[in-house]
Amino acid sequence: MNLLVLILKKADLVSEICRELAEKGVHGGTILDGMGMASVIDKMDDLPLFGMLKTLLADDDDEGVKVMLFVMNDEEVKIGRETIKEVVGLDEPNTGIMFALPVSFVEGLGA
Repeated sequence: MNLLVLILKKADLVSEICRELAEKGVHGGTILDGMGMASVIDKMDDLPLFGMLKTLLADDDDEGVKVMLFVMNDEEVKIGRETIKEVVGLDEPNTGIMFALPVSFVEGLGA
């Protein structure tokens, strides 16, 4: 089992991702609201040393990010990765990041 994590800057794509995953047999996941570090740094007025960095990291939208979590077997991870990449286009800047972590045990999935 794996934990597939998507940190999505394009929050408007959450519904489409969920729909596409469900159509491909992936039905369980959790979606959390999040905030990128650049948004926090941008709001700090007491960091003069990072003035240029703040300018470089500043984001046009201040809506935050969506964190999508899925516990999946290896085959579902493959399907999830392909589907998410198709919908989001993670090769474009400022879209998000995706990664997976091994899960040593799972309880409560209700097989």
